[in-house]
Amino acid sequence: MKPTTGEWIAKAEGDFAVMERESQVVVCPNYDAVCFHAQQCAEKYLKARLCEAEAVFGKTHDLVALLDMVLPLEPDWEESREDLGYLSDFAVNFRYPGDTADKNAAEESQRRCRAFRAVVRRALGLSL
Repeated sequence: MKPTTGEWIAKAEGDFAVMERESQVVVCPNYDAVCFHAQQCAEKYLKARLCEAEAVFGKTHDLVALLDMVLPLEPDWEESREDLGYLSDFAVNFRYPGDTADKNAAEESQRRCRAFRAVVRRALGLSL
């Protein structure tokens, strides 16, 4: 594995850890943070796979656009399109006033992130 790929994976796992921790908070949970870090985890895993293939990608938070770039390398990841489309919404809008995630959105984001993370880690030969 390329060193930069490993760095992307480490960043993705950092977001995954924050998502998992924040989802356990009982008093004043930050559902926006759960959703945001779920999106960030997926984004960084997509970029890790592109990096490993030495593919050029720009600065984007659009998970579906990144997925479209990855599909020639990982056609089975098409099954994650709906999950990634859902998570994409949490990249920017929920970090600012106007939109706020609720408990259901946080739980759904977490579920979808976990599912996509498992797909990626299996493809990269990493343990779950």
